[in-house]
This record gives sequence, structure tokens and C-alpha cells, in this order.
Amino acid sequence: MLTHNPGGCYLSAAEIPLSRLYIGMAGVFFTAALVWVYTLMKYSVFKIHWLMAALAFTKSTSLVFHSINYHFINTEGHPIEGWAVMYYITHLLKGALLFITLALIGTGWAFVKYILSDKEKKIFMIVIPLQVLANVAYIIIESTEEGSSEYSMWKQILFLVDLICCGAILFPVVWSVWVQLLKLFRHYYVMIVCYIYFTRIIAILLKITMPFQWQWCYEFLVEVSTLIFFVLTGYNFRPASNNPYLQLPQDEEDVEMDEVVTESGALEGISKVKKTSNGRDRQKESTL
Repeated sequence: MLTHNPGGCYLSAAEIPLSRLYIGMAGVFFTAALVWVYTLMKYSVFKIHWLMAALAFTKSTSLVFHSINYHFINTEGHPIEGWAVMYYITHLLKGALLFITLALIGTGWAFVKYILSDKEKKIFMIVIPLQVLANVAYIIIESTEEGSSEYSMWKQILFLVDLICCGAILFPVVWSVWVQLLKLFRHYYVMIVCYIYFTRIIAILLKITMPFQWQWCYEFLVEVSTLIFFVLTGYNFRPASNNPYLQLPQDEEDVEMDEVVTESGALEGISKVKKTSNGRDRQKESTL
């Protein structure tokens, strides 16, 4: 038999505000997505820009279904199966799109190159299955009672797999910084580390120390930090002619390109770039 709080509410005091929180944040993410699409319409953009737009819309849709799910749990005492399934599907898509987008940006795909290396492809082969496992663990946690043994086991699996995915998407960014091909991406690397550290560690610690009725603030902090991260990422990689992230570093002393291939063909315009002994002057020798 289901028990409810005074007033006919089935959720705890810490969960009652979540429905309004999620629908409110869904509106904010949807507005941000519309602004991003409006910006993209004014410039010549890369495919990754549209992938970022898809991520923002998927995030907004996922929050809408999450809000509806909590609404029915609060009023009916149990989730409506159809709405719950829609939430799980959009949550799975959102998680996959998030890690794929972050990894692609970290590798410099579309911005400075159009082909992924074998190492980068292996990262995607690891991250995508792990994200599927993480979302399966999340669905089991959501549909299992908190005191059961399965809940504890799958919660530990979710935490571990999530950390592995977060670590995996950092590898392409760290590699790019290490070989000094994408020097500007160091700021993006720091931003990812701060986002992961806050949402996976700091926010959880705050949730533990908060009074029970204020634990919904944990979800609020996670959603706000995600919004800030999305906005900063979009601003840094916005389509603009003067955006340094979208320009190849041609004059820096620590960058040496062995081959430069133009868009007109695989052989047309190929040249070798050599650095002289003083490290500043370069010579170009035509290969045709």
C-alpha cells in the first residue's frame, strides 16, 4: 500500500521541488539551444556545431520527460510507463551525445582536421559502450528500491563507469595539448576538468552535508553547472571569423606541419613545411 504525505504528495520533501526544477531548466536549455541555432544560421559552420545544437535540444527534452515522470510519481504514487520509457531513451541519447561531442571537440575534429586517428577511434569504441552500460545502471537504479542489494551494486557500477568515461574523454584533449598542435585547447581541458570535478565530487559532497529537505539543491547545482559548461563551450567554439579556436596555428614557433593538404584534392597544393635552425623562418618546397 502506498503512503503519501499530507496534501496527497507521494514524494519526499527533498524530491517535491524536482518536477518544477526540471521543467524550468528544460525551458532554459531550450532557449539556449534556439539562440545557438540562430547564431549558426548566420555563419558557415562545421558539422560539430549542429551536433552541439542536437545535444542542447536533447538535454532539454530529457529534462521535460524527467519533470513529467516526477509529476506522476508525486500525484499517482508511481511513474507512468510510457513517460518513464521516453525519459530513459532521451537520457541515453543525451549521455551518448554529450561524451561524443566532448571527445570530438577535444580531438579538434572538424575545427582543425576531418579524420580521426586510430587512437581517437579506439577512445570512441571504449566510451560509447561504457555510456550504454552507465545508462543501463542508471535505469536500474531509478526502478529499484534504495535499500535493496541491487541498488547498491548498480550505483557503484554507475559511479565507476561514469568516472572512466570522464577520464576517457580527457585523453584526446591531453594528447592534443601534449603534442602542442592545439595550444588554445588547454583552456578547454581545464574547463572539462572543472566541470567533471564539480558535478562528480563537489556537488555530491554538498548533497551529503545539506539538510534533507534541501537536497534538491544538489540537482539544481548540477543542472546550473551543466548549463554554464554548455554556454562556455558554445562561446569558445562559436562560428566567427575571428575565433582563435577555429584558426590553424601557422605562426607559432612550436608548431610544425609536415604536410598541408588543401580542400581541392588529395594532391593539389601539397607542400612540405620545414623549420630552419633558428626555429622561426620556414621554407616551402612544392611536391608537384
